[in-house]
Amino acid sequence: MSKILSAFEDGKAFIAFITCGDPDLGTTAAAVRAAAENGADLIQLGIPFSDPTAEGPVIQQASIRALQGGVTTDKIFDFVKELRSTVQIPLVFTTYSNVVFSYGAERFLAACKEAEIDGLILPDLPFEEKEEFLPACRKYGVDLISMIAPSTEKRISMIAEAAEGFLYMTPGPAVPDTNSQIKTDPAHITEIIRRSTNIPCAISYDTATPEQVAEMAACCDGVIAVSAFVELLEKYGEDAPDHIGTYIQTIKTLLG
Repeated sequence: MSKILSAFEDGKAFIAFITCGDPDLGTTAAAVRAAAENGADLIQLGIPFSDPTAEGPVIQQASIRALQGGVTTDKIFDFVKELRSTVQIPLVFTTYSNVVFSYGAERFLAACKEAEIDGLILPDLPFEEKEEFLPACRKYGVDLISMIAPSTEKRISMIAEAAEGFLYMTPGPAVPDTNSQIKTDPAHITEIIRRSTNIPCAISYDTATPEQVAEMAACCDGVIAVSAFVELLEKYGEDAPDHIGTYIQTIKTLLG
């Protein structure tokens, strides 16, 4: 059974996104530990990419800072292996297809297994092209996590039926289809997902008050903080872990 499912066993899951190496890997490690100790159920570790087109400006700038600081994919793998001595919650990588291609898919996924990475999210990978990576993911026990944007009912069902780990719901953009109405209501999207799979689904948010986050969580199994921790790390640097702990405690209290 996927270890990722354990993140959703005790109520609504809280998922944190942190860019590796921003401002440095030492601070990243402290931030991840603070997140885990204060109730994060799963952590997305962003591998920086030079052209993160699917990200907003906050994460784009974090990637640039990390790359300018000398972070590499090899350094991140070594970092995660060391991190695993103290952090036991599920960890997933988020990066771009070119990062995996240039590293070598087989080599990349083998390194994921060695570092005890539980899942992989590739925001630029179309669902129809997931077979490029799926065999290696399955060989090394890494869930290839699918993303669902507001879309047609047929497409949502298709993606949900093939999902593993958890389903990553994003507010946009929509995918047009002349044969079916576009679905934009998260509650309705979740309803469609439930007809196809029991795999958990979590919805991402960028800027939202804690109360708005709790409202979003009502329709699904968890929430994903996309830029909150990146912003805290940019603002507070080495002191960010304390602020990260406080933020998570506030959200977790509202999630119940």
